Amino acid sequence: MVSCLIGRQPSDFELLDAWRAGDRDAGNLLFERHFDAICRFFANKVGDNIDDLIQRTFLGCIEGRDRFRKQASFRTYLFAVAHNVLKMHFRDLRRDAGVESPDPDFSQHSLDDLAPSPSSVLAVHEEQRLLLEALRRIPLDSQVVLELYYWEDMAAPELAQVLGIPEGTARSRLRRARELLTHRMRVLARSPSLLKTTLSDLEHWVRSLREQLVASEPNPDDDLL
Repeated sequence: MVSCLIGRQPSDFELLDAWRAGDRDAGNLLFERHFDAICRFFANKVGDNIDDLIQRTFLGCIEGRDRFRKQASFRTYLFAVAHNVLKMHFRDLRRDAGVESPDPDFSQHSLDDLAPSPSSVLAVHEEQRLLLEALRRIPLDSQVVLELYYWEDMAAPELAQVLGIPEGTARSRLRRARELLTHRMRVLARSPSLLKTTLSDLEHWVRSLREQLVASEPNPDDDLL
């Protein structure tokens, strides 16, 4: 199928349909096209399982293709699948650990609650380290909405589609997430000067982490399947 589209770039949906029909090259092209974004999504949230979760996300796109009516972009569809894969990952961790209630409240539980471990992301500046630590200590739902907003440039309509919530709720969640992040940084900052330099240019420091998230993680050289 990919060879039939020489002369123009196939759309994401064309690649997905071709992959579903058995065109492995189309699947790998789709994988390479969106690898960095999905890698960023998982990078500051899971440890050694990132390769597995990335693969499960792309395979999940095929499995859910019939339920998707193209009312949104492929990107929002892909992140919605990744969001579900992430939540299932933490449910599985709790179930494997024998936790009586394997369904955590992601509006209340942070990564520090769900899987307490240092971030694998390499931060260059103290401000970045403070941000990474604070992100991992606010509720997972808040962390996800902030990272999609800052790292993937998603506005409220896209956030609503990814998270499966009304647009007004997405706006409220984003506003509340910023408040929670600021509060957590005030608690975690090791000095008033560090807090000041971070808060004075918060958007710059959050966005500066974007490329480092992928740089510290695996690359898409291997085939998806």
